Amino acid sequence: MEFDDVFDSFAERDWQTTTEGTVRFALVGLGWWTVDEAIPAIRETDLCEVSVLISRSVEKAERYAEEADVPHAMSGDDFHDGALAEQYDAVYIATPNAYHRAYVETAADLDKAVLCEKPMAESVETAEAMVEAAEGGDVPLMVAYRMHTEPAVRRARDLVQAGAIGEPVQVYGNNSQPILSLIDDPNQWRLDPDASGYGTSMMDLGIYPINTARFVLGADPVRVQAQMASYDEAFADVPDERSTATAVYEGGVHAAFTATQNAYDDTELTITGTEGKLTLSPAFHMECRLELDREGYSVSAEAEDVNEMTEEFDYFADRVLSDEPVYADGEHGLYDMRVLAALHESAESGETVALD
Repeated sequence: MEFDDVFDSFAERDWQTTTEGTVRFALVGLGWWTVDEAIPAIRETDLCEVSVLISRSVEKAERYAEEADVPHAMSGDDFHDGALAEQYDAVYIATPNAYHRAYVETAADLDKAVLCEKPMAESVETAEAMVEAAEGGDVPLMVAYRMHTEPAVRRARDLVQAGAIGEPVQVYGNNSQPILSLIDDPNQWRLDPDASGYGTSMMDLGIYPINTARFVLGADPVRVQAQMASYDEAFADVPDERSTATAVYEGGVHAAFTATQNAYDDTELTITGTEGKLTLSPAFHMECRLELDREGYSVSAEAEDVNEMTEEFDYFADRVLSDEPVYADGEHGLYDMRVLAALHESAESGETVALD
């Protein structure tokens, strides 16, 4: 069948334009994600290296730099003062959401490319300022949606474009994890609206299926509705321990999403069309398996030896070295922030919210 070709080249880096050059990264924010995921992933890249670690505490930065054999370390204040600017080419920002903006603005002033974790900010207004700063400094701003460089997700997009499921009709996505046992800190920033933004489950987890559907379908949500509630006292300061969203995407594709920070680890995304369906399961927690089902035909695959973070960093470096546009750029991330704001508005009002 013609769709077999998509699976034959499953892990192909169809985005790659160069194999030459190195982008030196300054990593901002030394939480578990940076230390346990980003630094090891960058070590496996073809086009990247870590040259600077940055934390609010210079002592913490120096300690981790010594442990990871990174040549330079500094505090956030030193970064904003322009220290060590000659030692890095790009900045990776993995701080709590509310702190992204200041680092993006400084990076833009220093003429450094920016890879910023998702969601890109704590509010729409802050995200708008970040886009403006990057445009004003004429620097690339990419939002770190690692699913965009996950081979299973890219092949899902190829299959949709090739008509493998016919006309897309509906989407279901879920992302859940037990955050209280994963991170043993009752004061963690994801449960602090001043640091996280509108909430926790939809901002941190629900955005994965919402955005991955955008990427695979090549379409944006235009109307959304949501219900949210918090029951456990640990979630008293955020509105969405548990959250459910529905959306209508361009082209009339209907979608339903669930997300919670207080349940068993579970992720999936299913896109059903008039002639078949695509399933990503598991989907969003650093493992991803794709299955295509049509009448009388079923095939599945995963790129077992591919690290999503390694792919993401190499993709970003490829674009910087080739002077090509990044995707997802700041405008793409800003649209997601508007979707998130609309979902929280809907949860409060009980009304469907249209996106302009």
